[in-house]
Amino acid sequence: MAEATGKSPNIDPRSGFCKSNATFYSKRKPVPLPSIQSIDVTTFISSRAHRGKVAFIDAATGRRLTFADLWRAVDSVATSLSEDFHIRKGHVILLLTPNSIYFPIVCLAVMSIGAVITTTNPLNTHREIAKQIADSKPVLAFTTPQLLSKIADSNLPIVLLESNTVATKSKIVTSIEEMMRREPSQIRVKERVNQDDTATLLYSSGTTGASKGVVSSHRNLIAMVQTVVSRFNLDGRNETFICTVPMFHIYGLVAFATGLIASGSTVIILSKFEMDEMLMAIQKFSATYLPLVPPILVALVNNAAIIRKKYDLSSLHSVLSGGAPLSKEVIEGFLEKYPKVTILQGYGLTESTGIGASSDSLEESRRYGTAGMISPSMEAKIVDPESGEALPVHRTGELWLRGPSIMKGYFSNEEATASTLDSEGWLRTGDLCYIDEDGFIFVVDRLKELIKYKGYQVPPAELEALLLTHPEIADAAVIPFPDKEVGQFPMAYVVRKTGSTLSASGVMDFITKQVAPYKRIRRVAFVASIPKNPSGKILRKDLIKLAVSKM
Repeated sequence: MAEATGKSPNIDPRSGFCKSNATFYSKRKPVPLPSIQSIDVTTFISSRAHRGKVAFIDAATGRRLTFADLWRAVDSVATSLSEDFHIRKGHVILLLTPNSIYFPIVCLAVMSIGAVITTTNPLNTHREIAKQIADSKPVLAFTTPQLLSKIADSNLPIVLLESNTVATKSKIVTSIEEMMRREPSQIRVKERVNQDDTATLLYSSGTTGASKGVVSSHRNLIAMVQTVVSRFNLDGRNETFICTVPMFHIYGLVAFATGLIASGSTVIILSKFEMDEMLMAIQKFSATYLPLVPPILVALVNNAAIIRKKYDLSSLHSVLSGGAPLSKEVIEGFLEKYPKVTILQGYGLTESTGIGASSDSLEESRRYGTAGMISPSMEAKIVDPESGEALPVHRTGELWLRGPSIMKGYFSNEEATASTLDSEGWLRTGDLCYIDEDGFIFVVDRLKELIKYKGYQVPPAELEALLLTHPEIADAAVIPFPDKEVGQFPMAYVVRKTGSTLSASGVMDFITKQVAPYKRIRRVAFVASIPKNPSGKILRKDLIKLAVSKM
């Protein structure tokens, strides 16, 4: 893989663009990957040297897991899985739970024996979970008593993530605490696991279509771990991260269940997001890093006066935002209210193991609207969706990515895999982007979410960014509304700020003054909140269904 070092006359050292193959190369230092093929991600993480002492803290109970506790628990659960449940390489294990101190233990134990972890959203309906079970075919499930009813008719043997089993439930075979008391076996059945073997089966959010199982290898996860550790320069430094995002999602999995363990950092686990609980945890545990999604960051800005009066956030030095690029107004508003905290941003997909681009300093984040520069060891192309031509700097097209963290494919779905991964390993992200002269990626919009108005293409994200600058609008989403005459026109769902009496005509007039006629918003509905997935992306398909149902 070439690097944008400037040594090749064909690679522009400023943008990373190579004229000879129309490829953008990362300007970051490449991450080292293990040369030995037969290694699993758990062994890779546990073998990394660090000076960290406490791995995880449960924010609600204060329970702590030292790194010694963690690795003993992982070995005990892996032994139990192998010897008591006869779990073998390739078997799929379902994990259905909110954020928990047990989450990383289960994931790491499962992957250490070559089995595959599949996670699901606790908020999913019984039907949605049943569909995932039918697709992924797990042989064992870990869950909590509160969520038991969602998989009760699955006929899966169940391990409870509680201290005691429930005798009346015949499908419950043991508890995680019982497994953790198992004496680790040095002779347990452990098949040779290679980097190319499957480690995780995570289901994509399905914001533009049906949810699909993303198959990621141990190599994908090892590359992700190395990227996370190098990005934050964590070697030799013990930091404390607050876990606000769901661990079942790629964002939570990369940062909290695997990535940060390798650095010796401490992770404070919140079972669910509550603003006051998060702020109290920052204060109580002197957290230094706060990963979040844009809506939380906006809330921190809007409520800064109350927050700073009530909580001591002096330990915090960085917030990490992912899911969508932050606007200039949000970034500068945050820096004004929290001048000692640096904003870092990131871009990634489940299909790229959460890796793709990042801004690694405040200076980079102030390149307003950027998703950052291409991640280490990653390559990118900007491809014209119509012609298939790879484009140079400042030309908009679909972002393609290639690198060691790109998925193996979609589970049991050759058609979807072929339409997303090409024969050379390029991942079609579905995001319309351009890369500027300094190598920064700018996401214009989702390719499939462009509104087609009389043949014109209208990016919803552009209108949403404008709406969020209105002093009376707290949040907004724009969708394509079907129309016989024009095909589609932009419709806005708007969340008014408390006390606002903003009207629909007021919203439309505000946009009309700022955009070309074909981009005007022609319909407005006011809602209490905008539906979003765990990474902060707007669930436009839900809003489209809502709009169409009221036609």
